[in-house]
This record gives sequence, structure tokens and C-alpha cells, in this order.
Amino acid sequence: MMFKTSPTTACSAAALFYLFTILLPLAHAHITTNQCNFFKGSWILDPSYPTYNGPECPFVDPGLNCQKNGRADTIYLNFKWKPHACSLSRFKGERFLRRNRGKKIMFVGDSLSSNQWQSLACMLYQTVGSNHTFEVTGPLSTLSFPEYGVSVMYLKNGFLVDLVVEKRGRILKLDSITRFGKWKGADILIFNSYHWWTHTGTRQTWDYYQVGENIYKDMGRMLAYKIALTTWANWVDSYIDFKKTSVFFQGVSAVHDRGWNEPSAQNCIGQTLPTRGLHYPGKRYPGEEVVKDVLAKMKNPVYLLDITLLTQLRKDGHPSKYGDEGIDCSHWCLAGVPDAWNQILYNILLKK
Repeated sequence: MMFKTSPTTACSAAALFYLFTILLPLAHAHITTNQCNFFKGSWILDPSYPTYNGPECPFVDPGLNCQKNGRADTIYLNFKWKPHACSLSRFKGERFLRRNRGKKIMFVGDSLSSNQWQSLACMLYQTVGSNHTFEVTGPLSTLSFPEYGVSVMYLKNGFLVDLVVEKRGRILKLDSITRFGKWKGADILIFNSYHWWTHTGTRQTWDYYQVGENIYKDMGRMLAYKIALTTWANWVDSYIDFKKTSVFFQGVSAVHDRGWNEPSAQNCIGQTLPTRGLHYPGKRYPGEEVVKDVLAKMKNPVYLLDITLLTQLRKDGHPSKYGDEGIDCSHWCLAGVPDAWNQILYNILLKK
């Protein structure tokens, strides 16, 4: 069953003209028989999307349940991601569960990792309904499907390296990972870490950095991020058996907190359509190069879910003022953009 939006959508004729005459042709440009890059493409309108109803999914955080929170426009729900050189197979929950029978799938990271986990949970819930169990134990959320022996988990760990509280204060140990026990039991691991490294003021959750025996009050954020990510990469290379476990890294997800090609737009409030074109005219993120550089130097292949461009083009997909507090231009409404991340993950796993 597909969930379709109401025909009484608050979208002007001009906007619909834009959608069908600009986005659709662009999405089908440059199609070749070369190897497909899932992360280069466009968002196109497809009335068969979304594949689930966000307000009816029990795993969506209140702050991401935009329709339930009063968002009136619905056209943002009807976009799907279309790579230039190929088509993505449509996500089929039962097929996903059958192919991963007996496996543990774990998302490890910050709230963007949770955003993707919630999306996948809803996509699978749409398939199996009540035939599941759900448990939250501390930072670990586990959704299980007993019929298939599949568990889909989210473990909150925004830095991946250790954050400890000592007499001196909160210390971020850039070269130390000790909380890894649950990682080693997973068959598919999807890691994420970036946004917490950019926090300042009251949102910053550490007081000092530590490398070896040296304590630093301050350090360049991207230098600290690279040291920590290298520590994580070395751990993965040393302790993960790649014959049994597939490892992914969720790339940098876009934040629309200031203008891009609209001088009057200060943030994502009031945005109802994706950015026009194939390229994003706004800023790039320094973390993108850090992630790619660290992954390139690993001994074992970690698949980068390079979601930066496809999220940059979706200034309309954030909770905005329809979250649970303040203005949110960094997370994503559900149903919504993270569903495409999981559709890509699904397609990658189909090829394995």
C-alpha cells in the first residue's frame, strides 16, 4: 500500500510547472551505461511516494513528525532521488528482511544516524506491521523482526571516540575508543559522526581534548575531527572481520541555516521545493574532505554513503518550525529525505 498526499495540496500552478518541466527533464539527463554513482542525480516528482505515513509510524521522534506537528504543505513528500546513470530499485521491506535473515544491522552515531534508523524502521514497519518487538536500553534502541531473525539497532554515540568526565571537566579523548562492545556483534554497521564536532557555546558537550597524555583547551575543529576519525578507522581495520561484516559511513548531511542562491532566505523556514538544478550553489562542508581522506587510507573497504549533495538540494525537507523546539534546519522530516539514504543502502546491499 502506498500513501499518497491529498490532491488539495497547497502548491501553485507555477510550482507544478517548475517541477514537471525543469526537475523531471534534468533528472533524466546524462543517462549512460557507465557504472552508476548513486549519489549524483536529481530529485524528481513521483506521486507514489512516500511509501509510508509518518504520523502512523511509532518510531518517529516527535520533532521529526512534521505532518503531525502541523506542516500543511505535502509536495515535499512526493520526491524521490534519481541517479543520473541508472535507476534505484524500489525499497521492498520483505525482500530486505529475507536477504538479511539472521543479521544484526546497527546504526552508530549522532541524531542524523538516528534520523536514518527511524526512517528504516518505518519502511520495515510498513511491511510487517505488528510482527515486531522494540526495546530501548540506555543509548541502544533495538527493533527486531522475529520471523526473519533481523534486528535493526541504533546506538547513540556522536563522537565515536571516548568522552569522559573527570575532575578537570569533560574530556574528549581523540585517540581512545573503549565503548565498542556492541559494534563487534553486528553484521552491517553504519557509522556517522560530524555535526557534534561543529557545536559551540551551550551545545558544545566537551571542555578539553586529549591526545596521549596531552590535554588541550582548544584545537582546530577539523583537526580534532580528523584525529578522532583516524582513531575510529584504525579500530575498524583492526577489529572488524570484513569477511562477515559490511561497514558503511554516513557522509555529511546538509544544514540549511543560511542562504544558498536565495538572498532573502536566512534558513529553511517556508521552503517547500528542492533547489533547482544539478549542483548546489551554497557552501561546502570541511568535514566532507576529512571523511573521504580518512576512508581512502583505510586497509579495508568502508562504503561512504555520500549523501551531501542529495541533502543540499532538499532545503524543503527539514522540520523547520514544525519540530519539537525552535527552528530545526539540520534534521529531516519523516517520511522524507532519509528514506532515499535507505533506498540507496538497500540497493548497495542487493549487489553484495
